[in-house]
Amino acid sequence: MEERTLRYLRGRFRDHYRATDLTPPPDPQFREWGYIPWTHGPTTMVRHQSLLELGELGDFLRRERPRHVYFSAGRYDDPGADDMEEKGWRDSDLVFDIDADHLTGVDPQRDSYGEMLAAGKAEVENLIDLLADDFGFEDLTVVFSGGRGYHVHVRDDGIRGLDRDERREIVDYIRGDGIELDAIQRTEMGGTATRRVLKKDGGWGRRVHRELLALADELLELDEEDALDRLKEFDRIGDGRAKTILGAVSEDYEKLESGNIERGGPGIRQLAKVITRSVVEAQSAAIDEPVTTDLRRLIRLPGSLHGGTGLEVTRIPREEVADFDPLVDPVPETFAGNEIAVEVTDPGPVELGDESFTLSAGDVSLPEHVAVFLMARGRAEKGRE
Repeated sequence: MEERTLRYLRGRFRDHYRATDLTPPPDPQFREWGYIPWTHGPTTMVRHQSLLELGELGDFLRRERPRHVYFSAGRYDDPGADDMEEKGWRDSDLVFDIDADHLTGVDPQRDSYGEMLAAGKAEVENLIDLLADDFGFEDLTVVFSGGRGYHVHVRDDGIRGLDRDERREIVDYIRGDGIELDAIQRTEMGGTATRRVLKKDGGWGRRVHRELLALADELLELDEEDALDRLKEFDRIGDGRAKTILGAVSEDYEKLESGNIERGGPGIRQLAKVITRSVVEAQSAAIDEPVTTDLRRLIRLPGSLHGGTGLEVTRIPREEVADFDPLVDPVPETFAGNEIAVEVTDPGPVELGDESFTLSAGDVSLPEHVAVFLMARGRAEKGRE
């Protein structure tokens, strides 16, 4: 990045912070703070800072106009201590991170920035559903990172003291690791025989049971031939098993509704296995395990700017996640309505806001938010005056 580009971005970041009132996280005085300044050469993190050292948050941001700003998930007795052991850890938020370019099926070389972020948003919707429905967490803060993905902060009192191993168990559950039919069923005695029953009162067992009943309802709406064909779409369900399953659904729907997957024999159990796999694949969330298990993690400050895109790290109300547009909503008002000249050094497509461009190398005038995005990503330099 050339000096004129760095000066321009640093100045415009300051303008953003002059016009923005940021809301700090709860208990900011007990958190460690860190930031990355606008410098040439290798990226250098300044950390082990407390608010006593930084001063009032808004004043600090306007004064330093940093490239990136972070706060710790952990709370400490002495957050400014240089040695982690001397900080005196109290507790930590439970933080989840979804990086869109790390998702299965996403190829950063093939997929556009918007396509990657859309895939990430689908994962964060699954994550919120799991946290709220399966764990009953209520204090959730959803954040677009301003870069490649999303963060979710959980601050319910009951989780803040969890250790790394306990947090790893939550990670495994949310990612669906080890969730197979045997893990979500129990064995009960029925007269002289035993029977396998789904644990349908909560968790993955409830999710699988819900899908199994939805399929049963679908089958009952179809004529026999179509119902059998529908069942044979599932792995290792042939004519014989399909007929047995359909008979069990038609004659003993109440047993299936109660969670009993014994009636229908191997066929219904095979169907339950297949549905378990599909439910886990569709409803799990691909979270980054090291972020959640790290009690001392630094995470981006909502309301700050991401120095690699110029987009705002944006809080998203839970009820608005589905409608959130990561190419439009995080564009700072500071950069809206202006055009500036840049020299494109890495040509190609770019999409941001409501516009898409295919850029050639050389000088061009662009909306400022697009120009800032390109400069921050190293694809353009500020035009010469």
